[in-house]
Amino acid sequence: MSRGSVLIAGAGIAGPTAAYWLHRYGWDVTVVERADAPRTTGQNIDVRGAGRRVCALMGVEDGVAAAGTGEVGTRFVDERGRSVAEFPTGAGDGPTAELEIIRGQLVALLLEQTKDVEYLYGQRIEAVAQETDGVTVHIGRTRRSFDLLVIAEGIRSRTRALVFEDVPRVRDLGQYAAYGTIPRVAGDDDWWRWYSPGGGRAVMLRPDNVGTTRGSLYWLGPAKGYEYRTPAEQIAVLREEFAGVGWQTRRILDALADNHDDFYLERVGQVRAPSWSRGRVVMVGDAAYCASPISGMGTSLALTGAYVLATALAGQPYREALQHYENRMRPYVARAQRLAPGAPRIVNPHSRLGVRMLRAGLRLADTQAVKKLFERVFVPPADEFRLPAPSTPSG
Repeated sequence: MSRGSVLIAGAGIAGPTAAYWLHRYGWDVTVVERADAPRTTGQNIDVRGAGRRVCALMGVEDGVAAAGTGEVGTRFVDERGRSVAEFPTGAGDGPTAELEIIRGQLVALLLEQTKDVEYLYGQRIEAVAQETDGVTVHIGRTRRSFDLLVIAEGIRSRTRALVFEDVPRVRDLGQYAAYGTIPRVAGDDDWWRWYSPGGGRAVMLRPDNVGTTRGSLYWLGPAKGYEYRTPAEQIAVLREEFAGVGWQTRRILDALADNHDDFYLERVGQVRAPSWSRGRVVMVGDAAYCASPISGMGTSLALTGAYVLATALAGQPYREALQHYENRMRPYVARAQRLAPGAPRIVNPHSRLGVRMLRAGLRLADTQAVKKLFERVFVPPADEFRLPAPSTPSG
Protein backbone atom coordinates (compact mmCIF):
# COMPACT_ATOMS: atom_id res chain seq x y z
CA MET A 1 0.00 0.00 0.00
CA SER A 2 1.39 3.40 -1.02
CA ARG A 3 2.18 5.91 1.70
CA GLY A 4 1.56 8.75 -0.77
CA SER A 5 3.22 10.53 -3.67
CA VAL A 6 6.42 12.58 -3.64
CA LEU A 7 7.94 14.82 -6.29
CA ILE A 8 11.68 15.38 -6.02
CA ALA A 9 13.25 18.33 -7.84
CA GLY A 10 16.82 17.48 -8.81
CA ALA A 11 18.60 14.32 -9.97
CA GLY A 12 22.05 15.03 -8.59
CA ILE A 13 23.12 13.24 -5.39
CA ALA A 14 20.52 14.20 -2.78
CA GLY A 15 17.60 13.63 -5.18
CA PRO A 16 18.28 9.99 -6.17
CA THR A 17 19.29 9.17 -2.59
CA ALA A 18 15.98 10.48 -1.26
CA ALA A 19 14.19 8.69 -4.12
CA TYR A 20 15.80 5.37 -3.19
CA TRP A 21 14.79 5.53 0.46
CA LEU A 22 11.32 6.97 -0.07
CA HIS A 23 10.56 4.31 -2.68
CA ARG A 24 11.86 1.63 -0.32
CA TYR A 25 9.57 2.95 2.41
CA GLY A 26 6.51 2.71 0.18
CA TRP A 27 6.14 6.14 -1.43
CA ASP A 28 5.32 6.70 -5.10
CA VAL A 29 8.28 8.79 -6.26
CA THR A 30 8.79 11.03 -9.28
CA VAL A 31 11.99 12.97 -9.95
CA VAL A 32 12.11 16.01 -12.24
CA GLU A 33 15.45 17.20 -13.62
CA ARG A 34 16.03 20.18 -15.89
CA ALA A 35 19.00 18.55 -17.68
CA ASP A 36 18.07 16.54 -20.75
CA ALA A 37 19.85 13.41 -19.46
CA PRO A 38 21.76 12.22 -16.39
CA ARG A 39 24.82 14.38 -15.84
CA THR A 40 27.88 12.19 -16.23
CA THR A 41 30.45 14.96 -15.80
CA GLY A 42 31.79 16.68 -12.71
CA GLN A 43 34.83 16.84 -10.51
CA ASN A 44 36.36 14.73 -7.75
CA ILE A 45 34.15 14.56 -4.67
CA ASP A 46 34.66 13.12 -1.19
CA VAL A 47 32.49 10.42 0.33
CA ARG A 48 33.13 10.61 4.05
CA GLY A 49 31.82 9.44 7.40
CA ALA A 50 28.04 9.27 7.59
CA GLY A 51 27.77 9.69 3.82
CA ARG A 52 29.88 6.60 3.32
CA ARG A 53 27.66 4.66 5.73
CA VAL A 54 24.58 5.71 3.73
CA CYS A 55 26.28 4.34 0.61
CA ALA A 56 26.85 1.07 2.44
CA LEU A 57 23.18 0.86 3.45
CA MET A 58 22.21 1.46 -0.18
CA GLY A 59 24.55 -1.24 -1.45
CA VAL A 60 26.76 1.13 -3.46
CA GLU A 61 29.82 1.47 -1.22
CA ASP A 62 31.73 -1.23 -3.11
CA GLY A 63 30.82 0.45 -6.39
CA VAL A 64 32.08 3.77 -5.11
CA ALA A 65 35.34 2.18 -4.02
CA ALA A 66 35.74 0.38 -7.37
CA ALA A 67 35.16 3.65 -9.24
CA GLY A 68 37.67 5.53 -7.12
CA THR A 69 39.88 8.13 -8.75
CA GLY A 70 43.03 6.50 -7.43
CA GLU A 71 44.03 9.66 -5.58
CA VAL A 72 46.75 8.72 -3.11
CA GLY A 73 46.80 11.95 -1.12
CA THR A 74 47.39 15.68 -1.29
CA ARG A 75 50.73 17.19 -2.26
CA PHE A 76 51.37 20.92 -1.91
CA VAL A 77 53.86 22.07 -4.53
CA ASP A 78 55.89 25.15 -5.39
CA GLU A 79 56.19 26.98 -8.71
CA ARG A 80 58.50 24.28 -10.09
CA GLY A 81 56.23 21.44 -9.04
CA ARG A 82 58.50 20.39 -6.18
CA SER A 83 56.81 18.96 -3.11
CA VAL A 84 56.37 21.30 -0.16
CA ALA A 85 54.40 18.86 1.99
CA GLU A 86 52.51 15.61 1.43
CA PHE A 87 49.48 14.14 3.20
CA PRO A 88 48.68 10.59 2.07
CA THR A 89 45.17 9.19 2.00
CA GLY A 90 44.19 7.53 5.26
CA ALA A 91 46.63 9.54 7.35
CA GLY A 92 43.66 11.14 9.07
CA ASP A 93 44.89 14.69 8.72
CA GLY A 94 44.64 15.56 5.04
CA PRO A 95 42.14 16.85 2.49
CA THR A 96 41.91 13.60 0.48
CA ALA A 97 39.13 11.29 1.67
CA GLU A 98 39.51 7.52 1.63
CA LEU A 99 36.73 7.39 -0.99
CA GLU A 100 37.19 9.80 -3.89
CA ILE A 101 34.95 9.50 -6.95
CA ILE A 102 33.96 11.60 -9.95
CA ARG A 103 30.58 13.19 -9.26
CA GLY A 104 28.92 11.84 -12.40
CA GLN A 105 30.00 8.30 -11.56
CA LEU A 106 28.44 8.51 -8.10
CA VAL A 107 25.22 9.83 -9.66
CA ALA A 108 25.23 6.86 -12.08
CA LEU A 109 25.52 4.40 -9.17
CA LEU A 110 22.62 6.08 -7.36
CA LEU A 111 20.46 6.09 -10.50
CA GLU A 112 21.14 2.39 -10.96
CA GLN A 113 19.54 1.81 -7.55
CA THR A 114 16.41 3.76 -8.48
CA LYS A 115 15.36 2.12 -11.75
CA ASP A 116 11.79 1.75 -10.48
CA VAL A 117 11.47 5.50 -9.93
CA GLU A 118 9.95 7.80 -12.57
CA TYR A 119 12.48 10.34 -13.88
CA LEU A 120 11.40 13.32 -15.98
CA TYR A 121 14.43 14.77 -17.75
CA GLY A 122 14.55 18.03 -19.65
CA GLN A 123 11.77 19.52 -17.54
CA ARG A 124 11.49 21.86 -14.59
CA ILE A 125 8.96 23.14 -12.11
CA GLU A 126 7.44 26.45 -13.20
CA ALA A 127 4.96 27.02 -10.35
CA VAL A 128 4.10 25.58 -6.93
CA ALA A 129 0.79 25.89 -5.08
CA GLN A 130 0.28 24.38 -1.63
CA GLU A 131 -3.11 23.10 -0.54
CA THR A 132 -4.33 21.49 2.67
CA ASP A 133 -3.96 17.98 1.30
CA GLY A 134 -1.03 18.30 -1.08
CA VAL A 135 1.11 20.30 -3.47
CA THR A 136 0.17 21.19 -7.03
CA VAL A 137 3.04 21.89 -9.41
CA HIS A 138 3.33 22.93 -13.03
CA ILE A 139 6.03 20.90 -14.75
CA GLY A 140 6.32 22.74 -18.03
CA ARG A 141 2.69 22.93 -19.18
CA THR A 142 1.62 19.85 -17.23
CA ARG A 143 -0.21 20.24 -13.92
CA ARG A 144 0.29 17.48 -11.35
CA SER A 145 -0.45 16.99 -7.66
CA PHE A 146 1.64 15.27 -5.00
CA ASP A 147 1.49 14.79 -1.26
CA LEU A 148 4.99 16.21 -0.78
CA LEU A 149 7.60 18.17 -2.73
CA VAL A 150 11.31 17.63 -1.97
CA ILE A 151 13.68 20.26 -3.37
CA ALA A 152 17.06 18.63 -3.94
CA GLU A 153 18.63 21.18 -6.28
CA GLY A 154 21.77 23.29 -6.06
CA ILE A 155 22.88 26.40 -4.18
CA ARG A 156 20.87 28.72 -6.45
CA SER A 157 17.78 26.53 -6.78
CA ARG A 158 14.99 27.98 -8.94
CA THR A 159 12.35 25.80 -7.30
CA ARG A 160 13.39 27.00 -3.85
CA ALA A 161 12.74 30.58 -4.94
CA LEU A 162 9.14 29.64 -5.79
CA VAL A 163 8.39 28.59 -2.19
CA PHE A 164 10.92 30.14 0.18
CA GLU A 165 10.85 33.89 -0.39
CA ASP A 166 13.40 34.52 2.38
CA VAL A 167 15.97 32.21 0.79
CA PRO A 168 18.61 32.20 -0.58
CA ARG A 169 20.44 33.60 2.34
CA VAL A 170 23.72 32.74 0.67
CA ARG A 171 26.79 33.55 2.68
CA ASP A 172 29.33 34.75 0.14
CA LEU A 173 32.83 33.44 0.88
CA GLY A 174 34.65 35.92 -1.33
CA GLN A 175 35.97 33.36 -3.79
CA TYR A 176 35.47 32.12 -7.34
CA ALA A 177 36.21 28.58 -8.52
CA ALA A 178 36.56 27.17 -12.03
CA TYR A 179 36.72 23.47 -12.90
CA GLY A 180 37.31 21.39 -15.98
CA THR A 181 38.69 18.18 -17.45
CA ILE A 182 42.01 18.37 -19.30
CA PRO A 183 44.15 15.85 -21.23
CA ARG A 184 46.46 13.76 -19.09
CA VAL A 185 50.19 14.07 -19.76
CA ALA A 186 53.15 11.90 -18.87
CA GLY A 187 54.08 13.99 -15.84
CA ASP A 188 50.68 13.63 -14.17
CA ASP A 189 50.48 11.33 -11.18
CA ASP A 190 47.92 10.16 -8.63
CA TRP A 191 48.39 12.98 -6.15
CA TRP A 192 46.08 15.94 -5.69
CA ARG A 193 48.63 18.66 -6.46
CA TRP A 194 47.91 22.04 -4.90
CA TYR A 195 49.85 25.17 -5.82
CA SER A 196 49.37 28.46 -3.94
CA PRO A 197 51.21 31.19 -5.89
CA GLY A 198 49.96 34.19 -3.92
CA GLY A 199 47.53 36.86 -5.00
CA GLY A 200 44.71 34.93 -3.31
CA ARG A 201 44.92 32.22 -5.96
CA ALA A 202 45.22 28.44 -6.05
CA VAL A 203 45.90 26.05 -8.93
CA MET A 204 45.06 22.35 -8.58
CA LEU A 205 45.38 19.12 -10.55
CA ARG A 206 43.65 15.90 -9.51
CA PRO A 207 43.62 12.39 -11.00
CA ASP A 208 40.57 10.59 -12.32
CA ASN A 209 39.88 7.02 -13.41
CA VAL A 210 39.09 7.68 -17.07
CA GLY A 211 42.50 8.67 -18.42
CA THR A 212 42.23 12.44 -18.02
CA THR A 213 43.08 14.98 -15.33
CA ARG A 214 40.82 17.39 -13.45
CA GLY A 215 42.03 20.96 -13.24
CA SER A 216 40.69 23.73 -11.03
CA LEU A 217 41.46 27.39 -10.39
CA TYR A 218 40.41 29.34 -7.29
CA TRP A 219 40.82 33.04 -6.58
CA LEU A 220 39.70 35.53 -3.98
CA GLY A 221 37.86 38.64 -5.04
CA PRO A 222 34.58 40.56 -4.93
CA ALA A 223 31.44 39.23 -6.59
CA LYS A 224 31.26 40.46 -10.19
CA GLY A 225 28.71 38.11 -11.72
CA TYR A 226 31.26 36.03 -13.61
CA GLU A 227 29.17 32.91 -13.00
CA TYR A 228 26.47 34.29 -15.31
CA ARG A 229 28.78 34.99 -18.27
CA THR A 230 29.40 32.77 -21.30
CA PRO A 231 32.21 30.18 -21.15
CA ALA A 232 34.33 32.23 -23.57
CA GLU A 233 33.95 35.32 -21.39
CA GLN A 234 34.76 33.30 -18.28
CA ILE A 235 37.93 31.91 -19.86
CA ALA A 236 39.00 35.48 -20.67
CA VAL A 237 38.50 36.41 -17.00
CA LEU A 238 40.57 33.42 -15.91
CA ARG A 239 43.41 34.35 -18.26
CA GLU A 240 43.48 37.83 -16.76
CA GLU A 241 43.30 36.66 -13.15
CA PHE A 242 45.97 33.97 -13.59
CA ALA A 243 48.35 35.74 -15.96
CA GLY A 244 51.97 34.87 -15.21
CA VAL A 245 51.14 32.56 -12.30
CA GLY A 246 53.39 29.73 -13.48
CA TRP A 247 53.53 26.00 -12.81
CA GLN A 248 50.75 24.22 -14.79
CA THR A 249 48.42 27.21 -15.02
CA ARG A 250 48.78 27.93 -18.74
CA ARG A 251 48.22 24.25 -19.54
CA ILE A 252 44.94 24.30 -17.59
CA LEU A 253 43.76 27.55 -19.18
CA ASP A 254 44.53 26.38 -22.71
CA ALA A 255 42.76 23.07 -22.16
CA LEU A 256 39.67 24.74 -20.69
CA ALA A 257 39.53 27.12 -23.65
CA ASP A 258 39.64 24.16 -26.06
CA ASN A 259 36.91 22.15 -24.29
CA HIS A 260 33.89 23.77 -22.65
CA ASP A 261 31.96 20.50 -22.25
CA ASP A 262 32.99 19.96 -18.64
CA PHE A 263 33.92 23.54 -17.77
CA TYR A 264 32.14 25.17 -14.86
CA LEU A 265 32.69 28.43 -12.98
CA GLU A 266 30.93 29.27 -9.72
CA ARG A 267 30.83 31.80 -6.93
CA VAL A 268 31.67 29.97 -3.70
CA GLY A 269 29.16 30.33 -0.89
CA GLN A 270 27.01 28.66 1.73
CA VAL A 271 23.23 28.47 2.11
CA ARG A 272 21.94 29.52 5.52
CA ALA A 273 18.18 28.91 5.32
CA PRO A 274 16.17 29.81 8.45
CA SER A 275 13.87 26.85 7.83
CA TRP A 276 14.15 23.82 5.58
CA SER A 277 10.44 23.15 5.20
CA ARG A 278 7.26 25.06 4.56
CA GLY A 279 4.00 23.17 4.68
CA ARG A 280 4.37 20.16 2.40
CA VAL A 281 7.61 21.35 0.80
CA VAL A 282 11.04 20.45 2.18
CA MET A 283 14.62 21.09 1.05
CA VAL A 284 17.59 18.74 1.23
CA GLY A 285 21.25 18.99 0.22
CA ASP A 286 22.77 22.14 -1.27
CA ALA A 287 19.41 23.87 -1.74
CA ALA A 288 18.96 23.82 2.04
CA TYR A 289 22.47 23.86 3.49
CA CYS A 290 25.25 24.08 0.94
CA ALA A 291 28.49 24.04 2.92
CA SER A 292 30.66 25.06 -0.09
CA PRO A 293 33.46 23.09 -1.80
CA ILE A 294 35.82 24.43 0.86
CA SER A 295 34.11 22.32 3.52
CA GLY A 296 34.67 18.94 1.84
CA MET A 297 31.24 17.98 3.18
CA GLY A 298 28.79 18.69 0.36
CA THR A 299 28.41 15.10 -0.82
CA SER A 300 28.21 13.64 2.68
CA LEU A 301 25.59 16.21 3.72
CA ALA A 302 23.51 15.42 0.62
CA LEU A 303 23.64 11.65 1.20
CA THR A 304 23.05 11.91 4.94
CA GLY A 305 20.29 14.52 4.77
CA ALA A 306 18.35 12.58 2.13
CA TYR A 307 18.56 9.41 4.22
CA VAL A 308 17.52 11.13 7.46
CA LEU A 309 14.59 12.87 5.74
CA ALA A 310 13.26 9.69 4.13
CA THR A 311 13.70 7.67 7.30
CA ALA A 312 11.79 10.27 9.32
CA LEU A 313 8.96 10.25 6.77
CA ALA A 314 8.76 6.46 6.95
CA GLY A 315 7.41 6.35 10.49
CA GLN A 316 5.80 9.71 11.31
CA PRO A 317 3.15 12.09 9.96
CA TYR A 318 4.81 14.55 7.61
CA ARG A 319 4.73 17.57 9.95
CA GLU A 320 6.48 15.70 12.75
CA ALA A 321 8.82 14.02 10.27
CA LEU A 322 9.99 17.27 8.69
CA GLN A 323 10.64 18.80 12.10
CA HIS A 324 12.48 15.66 13.23
CA TYR A 325 14.65 15.79 10.09
CA GLU A 326 15.58 19.40 10.71
CA ASN A 327 16.24 18.90 14.42
CA ARG A 328 18.46 15.90 13.69
CA MET A 329 20.47 17.49 10.87
CA ARG A 330 20.89 21.09 12.09
CA PRO A 331 23.82 20.45 14.49
CA TYR A 332 25.65 18.35 11.89
CA VAL A 333 25.16 20.99 9.21
CA ALA A 334 26.33 23.72 11.59
CA ARG A 335 29.58 21.84 12.23
CA ALA A 336 30.11 21.24 8.50
CA GLN A 337 29.58 24.92 7.71
CA ARG A 338 31.88 26.11 10.49
CA LEU A 339 35.00 26.79 8.47
CA ALA A 340 38.37 27.42 10.06
CA PRO A 341 39.08 31.02 11.08
CA GLY A 342 40.26 32.91 8.01
CA ALA A 343 39.11 30.32 5.49
CA PRO A 344 39.38 30.42 2.54
CA ARG A 345 41.99 33.18 2.82
CA ILE A 346 44.25 31.21 5.14
CA VAL A 347 45.21 28.78 2.35
CA ASN A 348 45.09 31.38 -0.42
CA PRO A 349 47.57 34.01 0.76
CA HIS A 350 47.99 37.26 -1.15
CA SER A 351 51.58 38.22 -0.37
CA ARG A 352 54.90 36.44 -0.90
CA LEU A 353 55.34 36.47 2.85
CA GLY A 354 51.96 34.78 3.24
CA VAL A 355 52.99 32.08 0.76
CA ARG A 356 56.24 31.46 2.68
CA MET A 357 54.33 31.25 5.97
CA LEU A 358 51.79 28.82 4.50
CA ARG A 359 54.53 26.55 3.19
CA ALA A 360 56.40 26.68 6.48
CA GLY A 361 53.19 25.74 8.31
CA LEU A 362 52.56 22.84 5.96
CA ARG A 363 56.06 21.51 6.55
CA LEU A 364 55.45 21.66 10.30
CA ALA A 365 52.02 20.03 10.16
CA ASP A 366 53.32 16.86 11.79
CA THR A 367 54.00 18.72 15.02
CA GLN A 368 51.13 18.64 17.52
CA ALA A 369 50.83 22.42 17.80
CA VAL A 370 50.37 22.92 14.07
CA LYS A 371 48.51 19.67 13.43
CA LYS A 372 45.46 20.80 15.42
CA LEU A 373 45.10 23.98 13.37
CA PHE A 374 45.80 22.08 10.14
CA GLU A 375 43.04 19.59 10.86
CA ARG A 376 40.57 22.44 11.47
CA VAL A 377 41.38 23.78 8.01
CA PHE A 378 41.47 20.55 6.01
CA VAL A 379 39.63 17.76 7.84
CA PRO A 380 35.81 18.09 7.86
CA PRO A 381 33.59 16.72 10.67
CA ALA A 382 32.43 13.75 8.58
CA ASP A 383 32.22 11.24 11.42
CA GLU A 384 30.48 13.49 13.93
CA PHE A 385 27.03 12.13 13.19
CA ARG A 386 25.17 9.00 14.24
CA LEU A 387 22.79 7.75 11.58
CA PRO A 388 19.31 6.65 12.63
CA ALA A 389 18.59 3.00 11.89
CA PRO A 390 16.57 2.32 8.74
CA SER A 391 12.88 2.56 9.56
CA THR A 392 10.26 -0.11 9.26
CA PRO A 393 7.29 1.65 7.63
CA SER A 394 4.10 1.48 9.66
CA GLY A 395 0.77 0.67 8.08
